[in-house]
Amino acid sequence: MVDDELTPSDSAILLTLMAEARAMLNTELVECYGINVEKARREKLNRLRLLRSERSGRTYLHELDDKGWVRVQEDLDVTSPKARAIGGALRALHENLLERVLPRSEYRSLGEMFSRADITPSKRPGNLESRLRAAYGALAAEPSAWVALARLRPFFTDVDRADLDHALIQLSQAADVDLVPENNQKALTEADWAASIRVGGEDVHLLAIGV
Repeated sequence: MVDDELTPSDSAILLTLMAEARAMLNTELVECYGINVEKARREKLNRLRLLRSERSGRTYLHELDDKGWVRVQEDLDVTSPKARAIGGALRALHENLLERVLPRSEYRSLGEMFSRADITPSKRPGNLESRLRAAYGALAAEPSAWVALARLRPFFTDVDRADLDHALIQLSQAADVDLVPENNQKALTEADWAASIRVGGEDVHLLAIGV
């Protein structure tokens, strides 16, 4: 299990936003699911860069950050002594999504499975640049938003890494594309480093399209 001090309630928030695959107002989370992302929890998940929150009127708008989408691909503790059956059911659902459902499906990550954009294999263009743009469009909250390469790579497990790296470098030469390093190097995870590409003598970790 990843040691990032996530509580069962923290994990439940991540799984809920994964399933919704969109930004949600805190008031909406309370109304729909009885989940209140209080200040201390919001600040913790923002600090870990698992959750991105911004003020919206008198409440906050929350969505999974790039690292949040990577984190839901890993083991999550949702067990609770106060709700053993519910926690057990949620754990069973998450584990089986990862271990049985996802491997049998046409998708390569939970982010792709729950995405509201349709990029299923039957509709994916074969050209790597087109596929990269389609995958970015499914992951980015808006045009020009930064998307971590660690979150993008699971969409391309059928492509040789060298070919994908070359396609990313070629794509970065387009006028509307930017491929850059993460400014805060201390915030990078092992997944970020593993997904990075060496360009111009430095490791890059983030992609933006529509700049």
